[in-house]
Amino acid sequence: MSDSELSMEERILRAVKLTLANVIKDTATPHGMRHPLSDATIEDLRQCLALISARERELAQAAGRPLGAQPRYADEPVSKDTVIRFHKKKPTDRA
Repeated sequence: MSDSELSMEERILRAVKLTLANVIKDTATPHGMRHPLSDATIEDLRQCLALISARERELAQAAGRPLGAQPRYADEPVSKDTVIRFHKKKPTDRA
């Protein structure tokens, strides 16, 4: 979904979420090393991301958009439903 199809609030939420995610990635440390952010700050980041996700879901529901919509490639078929028919094998005569 392009930014032009989103409300101003949705665009703000997306920008804040991406910024928080980048801060988290930029401050990541190797396993076993102490993180530069305090435990309280890390918990605050988690809470912020959870609130943003909840509000994004509410806005999507209010706009009638499907929840959990995944990005698609432009050349990807619209429908992924593929019908596969299974046929039972005919029993073979074993003597």
